[in-house]
Amino acid sequence: MEKQIKNFLNFLQKDKKLADNTLQSYKRDIDQYEEYINKNQIDYLKADENTIKNYLSYLQDKGKKTSTVSRNLASIRSFYQYSVRVKDIEEDPTASIQSPKIEKRIPNVLTTKEVDLLLEQPSDTDLKGMRDKAMLEFAYATGMRVTEIISLNISDVNAKDGYVICKVGSKQRTIPLGAMSLQALKNYIENARPYLIKTDDAESLFVNINGKRLTRQGFWKIVKYYKDQAHIDKEITPGVLRHSFATHLLQNGADLKAIQTMLGHSDISSTQVYMQFQDEGIKNIYKKTHPRA
Repeated sequence: MEKQIKNFLNFLQKDKKLADNTLQSYKRDIDQYEEYINKNQIDYLKADENTIKNYLSYLQDKGKKTSTVSRNLASIRSFYQYSVRVKDIEEDPTASIQSPKIEKRIPNVLTTKEVDLLLEQPSDTDLKGMRDKAMLEFAYATGMRVTEIISLNISDVNAKDGYVICKVGSKQRTIPLGAMSLQALKNYIENARPYLIKTDDAESLFVNINGKRLTRQGFWKIVKYYKDQAHIDKEITPGVLRHSFATHLLQNGADLKAIQTMLGHSDISSTQVYMQFQDEGIKNIYKKTHPRA
């Protein structure tokens, strides 16, 4: 089975062009499944529906979350679908198995007053404060994921026309920047970033005090610091700012499909790979509904 797993992962990497983190997730799930069937002396080629169900029950008995069990099933299903495709087996033993239902949790969001309070905390009188204010305003204005924000280069921002291009793998989306975010970003780019970077050809948009690209951990620490400064009791992470972005747009009447486009959710990006900033529908919805536009 080891050879088949290697071929499967190679297929995901070269044909499906999955990101490395996603590949590692598949590998962990399949390796864990292989360990289980080897321990129980089961030939993976002869595994049937009961084999898979027993494995899922085994995961549940180990205290694995429903979401983890569901993800494991998805990984195993993909592996067996590949095995059918390359004719290692005739039937997929997972075909009739339903994924366990995952209880949807309401995301933690901030009120608009709490957002205002948080974004008022950084001082724009020093280099770090200008960067932090620009970064927090940017996170709330765009709803981008923290990994997307820290991966941005200076060339991805069009300050003149007020938008940012977010690239994820082979896909990209264009997101409008509100007036307040744009003002803070211009201030940082013009008056702070040139003194933080070490070389003129540095590409990273947001950098730390050493001039290197800001990390996820660095971003989280900054958010937590200003959350404490603002004396806000709620847990605040970069993800909470993303949820707040979407929720506040919805509360102000934005179209759900437009919000999904700005957030880059897969069901939208699969049908619309590129969103042009010239799309006046998205642009006007943003201007009318974002609290800080």
